[in-house]
Amino acid sequence: MEVLLDVDWRVEGSSGFLLRMFSCLLKEITEMKRREEEEKQRKTTGQSPEEEEEVEEEKEEEQRRTSSQTEEEAASEQKGAAAAADDEVKKKERKCVPGIIYLGHVPPRLRPKHLRNLLSAYGEIGRIFLQPEDRQVRRKKKKSGSRRCDFTEGWVEFRDKRVAKRVALSLHNTPMGTKKRQRFFSDLWNIKYLHRFHWTHLSERLAYEQTVLQQRLRAEVSQAKKETSFYLNNVEKSAHLEHWRKKQHRDGEQVEEKTWDFTQRQTEEEIQKKKKKKDSITQKHLNKARLMQQESQSNVSLLAKIFNSNQSE
Repeated sequence: MEVLLDVDWRVEGSSGFLLRMFSCLLKEITEMKRREEEEKQRKTTGQSPEEEEEVEEEKEEEQRRTSSQTEEEAASEQKGAAAAADDEVKKKERKCVPGIIYLGHVPPRLRPKHLRNLLSAYGEIGRIFLQPEDRQVRRKKKKSGSRRCDFTEGWVEFRDKRVAKRVALSLHNTPMGTKKRQRFFSDLWNIKYLHRFHWTHLSERLAYEQTVLQQRLRAEVSQAKKETSFYLNNVEKSAHLEHWRKKQHRDGEQVEEKTWDFTQRQTEEEIQKKKKKKDSITQKHLNKARLMQQESQSNVSLLAKIFNSNQSE
């Protein structure tokens, strides 16, 4: 009631004063009830106010522990959800295995950027490689006046092999352009999907072809060097022999010219004649063997007749 007396009711008015009085009375009544309930609990339990404070502190600590545990559980759940999402992303990435298609025909004036623009509408494209023409073909073109470099075949890598298979099946033997006015409308796609083929296989093949080409060039260069050295040595020898002959002729000595004896290889006719002679000789031997066999058989028959006659007597 002391609080109510301090209020200046003349300033606020009668309605505001009454509302404030009513609220203060309600607060006092609730506090009185709470105190009575606390006194009853103390009497029943026989605890002092200090012990009650300790119990309240323990309750607060338990509440804090439970709240911390719930926070830890929520954090662990969030971590688990993030790990599960990462695993799903990794699985999707693992599932997306790249696939490579082979282009058997590359029309003239087609460049990798044109090929990427044409095929990027069907899926995500990775690496592209187009095999340029041989050096001989390029040299002929340069001689004729055109410096254009065209390609013969190509390989295209898709991020997903399922897309690569679909593209190879759907675009094979179809026109490259969708409209007649497009640049490569008259050319057809010649596509094949390469099963179990990786980009490393292509790089290894190109490296092998490059090493083979270098080895061939080295062999040709070494052979040319050997031929030139052999020719120069023979030229020096012939000059030395010519000088020696002139010296002997000047001194009045007789120069012995060497004659070379060559054995001519047998012709096909001579080989066939030799074979026929061998065949005739073998035929004669066979005939002699047959005669000897016949004579031996006749002698055996005579001896058998003689022995049979003696036994009968």
